[in-house]
This record gives sequence, structure tokens and C-alpha cells, in this order.
Amino acid sequence: MILSALVEAPIFAPSLLSADFSDMRSALAKIEDAEADWVHFDVMDGRFVPNLTFGPKMAADIRPLTRRPLDVHLMTVEPERLAPAFASAGADYITFHLEATVHAHRLVQSIRAMGARPGIAIVPSTPAASLSELLPFVDLVLVMTVDPGFGGQALIPTCLEKCASLAASRAERGLGFLISVDGGINLDTIPGVARARADVLVMGSAFFGASEPSAALREARSSYMSARP
Repeated sequence: MILSALVEAPIFAPSLLSADFSDMRSALAKIEDAEADWVHFDVMDGRFVPNLTFGPKMAADIRPLTRRPLDVHLMTVEPERLAPAFASAGADYITFHLEATVHAHRLVQSIRAMGARPGIAIVPSTPAASLSELLPFVDLVLVMTVDPGFGGQALIPTCLEKCASLAASRAERGLGFLISVDGGINLDTIPGVARARADVLVMGSAFFGASEPSAALREARSSYMSARP
């Protein structure tokens, strides 16, 4: 497990959901050129969320095109059915939603046995306290700061309170999971994210919609470090 206490700088994970789907090679080149840390890969099934995106073949096809960790976020019902295919496709992190499966602990164990790092995600209406029993077993907790399903939404400020609560629990219990935030992450919201002690920032339109993604990411890193407690 990566100990969040050892993360001296934030981890930025541009989301391919905001990229040009017809030119993924170029999107990944932008991520590499900007020296972003991870590649965020949103999987939507049209059931858990009202949109459709990528499958395991896309993950397998892009895996050779980047050296960055592939951060797969399953916004799907029955994530246990898809996790093996994404592990085989080369996912480094596989995160599923607490709301989407009954046997969350079993799936966490299965993902780790597949050779990937397990993560658990919650939507804005789910309290952070509901994760208490799983926290010792996961490598990542993803706090959705928008209602999942579409890019370009505004961050829901109260969701950052969950990040602060998780960070406090992590310290009190001596745990090492990373705290990730996804939704509405941009220069206006990054200071609040930093103060809430989140470690991983998923950036969509703020990265791919920038005229110069590399410069946008440098500014985002600086903004985070300036606001970090």
C-alpha cells in the first residue's frame, strides 16, 4: 500500500472522459508531456450512471501508450463482473462504488488478488462514515464531488468535508489509503481540496480544455501546494 503520509506532492490524474475520444493517442501524449502522475479512466455502463464510456479493450489498447499508472474507476452495477477484465487489461488501480455491490470487502480482496490496488468510491449522498469497516483494506478512497455520470459539473463544496473527515480518520487509525477527489477540480476549487487534505486530484475539462495543458497542470500544482496545511 502507498502510504499517503509519504506523498509529498499531490497526485494529478487527468481524466480521459474529457479527452477527444477519436484521438486517445494524442490525449495520452498530453498527459505524458505535462508530466501528470496518473491516467484516470472512467468506466460508465448506462445503468449505475446515465452515460456510456469505455470497456476493457480500450484500457488494454492504451496501456502500452503510457508509463503512468492507470486509475480505473468503475461507475457500474455489479463491478465484480468487470474487475477481472480490467485487471487483465493492465489497470493499476481499480475503484468501484460502495453503492453498487453488496459484498464490498470480498471485491476488495479479489482486486488485490488480481494484482491491482483496490479502491472504494462514494457518491455525494453517501456519508464517509459508511466506509469505516473498509478503510483498513483499501489503497484508495474516491470521494465524488459531483453526481457521477457526466464531465464538466461544478464541485459540491460540502463533499470536501468528507475528505477532511477521512484524513482525520486515517491519521487516528494509522492507515495508509490515498484520498482522491473527482468532479469540478479546477484552479478555483483546488485550494479547498488541498485544505481538505485530499491526495489525488482527478482533472477533466480543466486539463483537456486548457489551451496549454502542461501550463495548466503546473499552475494547479502550485495552487495546491500554496494552500496545503
